[in-house]
Amino acid sequence: MNIYEELVARGLIAQVTDEAEIRELINAGKATFYIGFDPTADSLHVGHFMALCLMKRLQMAGNRPVVLIGGGTAMVGDPSGRTDMRQMMTPETIAHNVSCFQKQMARFIDFGEDKAILVNNADWLMDLNYVEVLRDVGACFSVNKMLSAECYKQRMEKGLSFLEFNYMIMQSYDFYHLYQNYGCNMQFGGDDQWSNMLGGTELIRKKLGKDAYAMTITLLLNSEGKKMGKTQSGAVWLDPSKTTPYEFYQYWRNVGDADVLKCIRMLTFLPLEQIEAMSSWQGEQLNRAKEILAFELTALVHGEEEAAKAEAAARALFGAGAVAEAPTTTLTDADFTDGAIDILTLLVKAELVASKSEARRAVEQGGVSVDGEKITDLRATFQKADLAEGKLLKRGKKSFRRVVAE
Repeated sequence: MNIYEELVARGLIAQVTDEAEIRELINAGKATFYIGFDPTADSLHVGHFMALCLMKRLQMAGNRPVVLIGGGTAMVGDPSGRTDMRQMMTPETIAHNVSCFQKQMARFIDFGEDKAILVNNADWLMDLNYVEVLRDVGACFSVNKMLSAECYKQRMEKGLSFLEFNYMIMQSYDFYHLYQNYGCNMQFGGDDQWSNMLGGTELIRKKLGKDAYAMTITLLLNSEGKKMGKTQSGAVWLDPSKTTPYEFYQYWRNVGDADVLKCIRMLTFLPLEQIEAMSSWQGEQLNRAKEILAFELTALVHGEEEAAKAEAAARALFGAGAVAEAPTTTLTDADFTDGAIDILTLLVKAELVASKSEARRAVEQGGVSVDGEKITDLRATFQKADLAEGKLLKRGKKSFRRVVAE
C-alpha cells in the first residue's frame, strides 16, 4: 500500500483540493509540505499529536516536512474555534515557547541535512511594511469572502477584532513565502484551518499565475485531532514536567471503547493488518487494545523505558505487587504531626484531591483505599513508620499514588 492510500485507510484525510495531484506527489516522495504550530504555550500537547505523527509518516515515505512555528502569527492570535480573543503574549514569552517547541519536535521529525526544515514565520512577518502588505497582499483578498468563512462567522456575534481579522492574510502569506523560498507545494491543517489554507492557495494563484496554482495543494486533516488534548482537569502535554509519562499513559489507557481502535489506526505506527485483526475485539480484549495504544504512544513521546514504567504503574491499580512502580509522593517530617498523618491530609498531600472537604467526600463515598483495604474512618491515621516502605493510596478506580515517608 502506498503512503497516500495508507493515510486514507487510517482515516487521516478528510478533504483535498486535487486528489490525483496529491496522490502522485506523496507516493513519489516529492511533496515538500508544511504544517504550522502557533506557540501559545511552552509545550506541545496531545492536540498536536496527529499532525506530528502525520509529518513523521510522510517523512518516512521520502517527503520533506517544513515545520512552521508561528512566532509571528502568535502575535495576532487565530480566531478559529474560539469564542473570545486570545490573551496577548509578549515577544519574550513567544520566543521561549518557540524554543520549547523546537526541542519537542525533534522526537518526531528528523532534522538532519536536507531531511526537514524548521522555520519561524516571525523571520518574515515581523519585517513586513504595513502599507506594502495592504497593496501587495491585501488586494488579493475579498472582505465579503473572508467574512463568509466559518472561522469568522462564529465570532461575528460576540465580536471579532481587526487584529484577529488579519490572521487569515498572515497565514496565507506564510504559504506564499514558503512556496517561493522553500519550494513548499503542499500544506496540511485541521478543519478549522480550511478557509485560511484556501486563502494561501488563492494568493499564490493570483500572484504567480495558474501554473503555480496547479502545484499548490491543500489537504485537510480529519477533525479528530482537534478533539484530543484536553481532559476535565486540563490539557495533556507532551512535556513530562507538565504531564508525567504515567499521566500521559493513563490518558490513552482511559479512552472510550468506541475510540480506541480509531486512535490506534490514526496515531500508532502499528501495521494496518495488525490493527484490522483487533477490529473484532470485545470486552476485556478492548482493555488490552487500550494498553497497546497507551504503550505505543507513550513510547513515541517519552521512550520505551518510560512507557514500560508507566505500564507497570498502571497495573498497580489491580494489585499491590507493582506498587514500587507507581507514581510516588514522598512525605517529609513536616507532613507529620506527632509522627502521624491523617487520611484526609494524606489524600491532599498525594494530590488525589484538591481539598480536605473533597477528601472527606471521597472517604464517605467509599472510594478510598490503602494497599487494597477500603478506608471508611475519617479519623484514620498512619504512623511515619507505617509508610517507610511505601503504601498504595487509591481514590476511585483510576487515581492512585504511592506514598512513602523519607
